[in-house]
Amino acid sequence: MSETPASGASGASYAAAGVDIDAGDRAVELMKEWVKKTQRPEVLGGLGGFAGLFDASALKRFERPLLASATDGVGTKVDIARQLGVYDTIGHDLVAMVMDDIVVCGAEPLFMTDYICVGKVHPERVAAIVKGIAEGCVLAGCALVGGETAEHPGLLGPDDFDVAGAGTGVVEADRLLGADRIRTGDAVIAMASSGLHSNGYSLVRHVLLNQAGFDLDARIDELGRTLGEELLVPTKIYSLDCLALTRTTDVHAYSHVTGGGLAANLARVIPDGLHAIVDRSTWTPAPIFDLVGRTGQVERLELEKTLNMGVGMIAIVPEESADVALETLADRGVEAWVAGEITERGDYATGAEMVGDYA
Repeated sequence: MSETPASGASGASYAAAGVDIDAGDRAVELMKEWVKKTQRPEVLGGLGGFAGLFDASALKRFERPLLASATDGVGTKVDIARQLGVYDTIGHDLVAMVMDDIVVCGAEPLFMTDYICVGKVHPERVAAIVKGIAEGCVLAGCALVGGETAEHPGLLGPDDFDVAGAGTGVVEADRLLGADRIRTGDAVIAMASSGLHSNGYSLVRHVLLNQAGFDLDARIDELGRTLGEELLVPTKIYSLDCLALTRTTDVHAYSHVTGGGLAANLARVIPDGLHAIVDRSTWTPAPIFDLVGRTGQVERLELEKTLNMGVGMIAIVPEESADVALETLADRGVEAWVAGEITERGDYATGAEMVGDYA
């Protein structure tokens, strides 16, 4: 059998198979200006290399540097972005999901890489996603040192995509935050979320879009904007706020409220023998949470183990430091309040519990 196509026939090609290398190259060119805005002095080289380079000699300022790493994605919130054709906000969600996990142990965010998987490369769309990631990195104080855009025709539709990322931070060993620092009587300080953040969208989409049939472009009076605008509010990035708090206050631990809800994530940092009590009456969740619960007849406990219910980050500090902590956060424009306390475990089955009714 001949290994060459017959006269006049067109041979197979990568482009014919659905992968457009030229479009990928154009996407890289469009994103370069945004990546440049995230650079830190420790970053070497530019976009386009096979690996991102970070000068590790910067870690010499630490006595015993511990590297912290995390990886995450945005979840099904990307489908809301796809339906609305808005691509420059979900990058904030990605950075928040990764870097706010890293700062929980007290680590300073250093650098991040991203992975964008698409059915078909639309250069402007990819560049808009990276723009959002770069803006998020600036808010987190980290560099975007590289990434990958992969085109998967046949597996994803032309407009389908997903994003993920990984990040690295550093913390001095003797300043590592966590359960071993927490004491009875510590104050539990809640930091307000900006909305749903980037968790629970499978439930939210099922209730509001599939069951109730709401239109993303419909204005919802109780939300004060369209449903789509509400669902695309970017996740708040707390990294620099948390680092500032550790400089002014003796923070014992942080808890990033993501999948699993407030109580389950808080329990992850509570040591054996102690218990965190969070009083719901200290805040009122934003209207979107009630809309999901009421529309889908979702029980409160189900909502609370799926959504953040208005709290995106928790700080645990000594009781006597609570006022300074709240002042620090207020100065940075972060809405925060004392939401509970640390007690002896007693007969409690888990490390954290929510009590009372929302205000």
